[in-house]
Amino acid sequence: MTEPTAPAALRATRLGRKFRGGWALRDCDFELPAGRVTALVGPNGAGKSTLFHLATGLLRPTEGGISVFGAEPGTPAARDRTAFLAQDKPLYPRFTVEETLRFGRELNTDFDQESAERIVRAGNIRPDVRVGTLSPGQCTRIALALAFGKRPELLLLDEPLASLDPLVRVEVMGLVMAEVADRGTTVVMSSHVLSELESVCDHVLLLQHGAVRLQGDTQQLCAEHVRITGRAEESAPDGLPAALDRAAVVESAVTGRQARALVRTSGSLGLAEDRWITETPSLEDLLLAYLRSDPARTPAPGAPEAAA
Repeated sequence: MTEPTAPAALRATRLGRKFRGGWALRDCDFELPAGRVTALVGPNGAGKSTLFHLATGLLRPTEGGISVFGAEPGTPAARDRTAFLAQDKPLYPRFTVEETLRFGRELNTDFDQESAERIVRAGNIRPDVRVGTLSPGQCTRIALALAFGKRPELLLLDEPLASLDPLVRVEVMGLVMAEVADRGTTVVMSSHVLSELESVCDHVLLLQHGAVRLQGDTQQLCAEHVRITGRAEESAPDGLPAALDRAAVVESAVTGRQARALVRTSGSLGLAEDRWITETPSLEDLLLAYLRSDPARTPAPGAPEAAA
């Protein structure tokens, strides 16, 4: 269990990064706890890859700051504790698997060769095969072997399941979770496959338009929201009950005579039980609702209407 006084695995304060085309991230404040598996979620262009590059020191902030276990990214104190697997999984195609692992060992003084070889053997990959002849799933396994061989305390995974078929995605995710359980590694993983995040992630950070839209413990966030469904109120344009606080509505829709909405609340909504069905949303439903909705209409996490 993480000590209360221990630094966060990843902390950002008013973090911003600007490119020629505009701001990729702006005014981002968040704290990702150590020892947890965080889902980094957002549409394309939300700033997820930029955040990873800032966390590894490959980019520098335009404004604000970011720290890894209290250290500046790119410094030895942060670099030695971090492993990053980019979406394109850069590997040398002419290297054999054995040469690739040797390269990883030469670049990292504390490289766990035995662990890396174990991950490769579990995938029935021959050490004398050239990387360029491997399938996408096998290349992902090799890249993960290099990442875990570094013995990282923080593992950053940028779309690790991209381009993999469903069976290989399950295999790769199982590999990640087994290694994480064995080592207690902190993981931050971006993915568009929301349905596969619910069973493995216990924390979430949602970016939209370069800003933090939602963050927190997954179970707590789901418990703070309610999905309501019922017969649409004819007197209301949105079909929702007049007593419902519209400022707390994340998303709503009317289909035929039925209205539904996702509402952020920590207490009873006071709805007529015979007319409205209430249920706790799944993580996938919660994230999809935020991604579909207009940020200007959604109460910020921790806002008075959400905590009342």
